[in-house]
Amino acid sequence: MAEAHMSSQTLAAPTDHAEGQQHPIRLYLIVWFWLFVLSACSYAVDLLQFQGYLRWGLILMLMVGKAGLIIAVFMHMVWERLALSYAILVPPVLVLVFVILMAFEADYTFFTRMEFFGASPAVPAPVVH
Repeated sequence: MAEAHMSSQTLAAPTDHAEGQQHPIRLYLIVWFWLFVLSACSYAVDLLQFQGYLRWGLILMLMVGKAGLIIAVFMHMVWERLALSYAILVPPVLVLVFVILMAFEADYTFFTRMEFFGASPAVPAPVVH
């Protein structure tokens, strides 16, 4: 009986550990360095005066890279469970997919109207008072 009482006490004993997680400062310094590099590249895109789709493609890629680093390390998503990561990351991806689908539908509607109604813009009817 004494053994059963003793084992239940040892199982119920609180463990001595620090609250929260401690990550090495080196990790944060590396992430800050890469954020600085990506920001410098983003500034270089503007400084080198890239134009058109190249400019916006580079800016968006650099922006997504910086956001990914911030979300992964500073918001601690790297250390979270996969289900929580999916719950946070999947909805914005789905919104992006739906926006792309709407853009295709808008182009289809525009080209269909151009096909049936002509290339000239609509002339407003004169206002009669």
